[in-house]
Amino acid sequence: MHKERLSLSIDDFGTGYSSLNYLYRFPIDNLKIDRSFIQNIHAAPENLAVTKAIIGLGHTLGLEVVAEGVEHDTDVLVLQDVGCDELQGFHFARPMPAEQFADWLATHRAMAA
Repeated sequence: MHKERLSLSIDDFGTGYSSLNYLYRFPIDNLKIDRSFIQNIHAAPENLAVTKAIIGLGHTLGLEVVAEGVEHDTDVLVLQDVGCDELQGFHFARPMPAEQFADWLATHRAMAA
């Protein structure tokens, strides 16, 4: 019998209602860095510093770290260099209907093979 596993993420970490206290209160698996830190990551050293700190904190706690709002090749390079685990954003694809996503996924899987 196949057991499905539920994964819990803290979205928009570092802004709004996300709190360091949540890291202890909930059995989370992922931290998702808010896109506001990813934007201007090249021009604003404080954005890069906060991003690195979130990645380090997440990894120290055994969590996967996801960067939201990745839009440029340079974002990808910087985030890979600082050890971010996953990237998401318009750099990879825009939102699309489920039917279109199935075709997009098949095409990208074929290109990766």
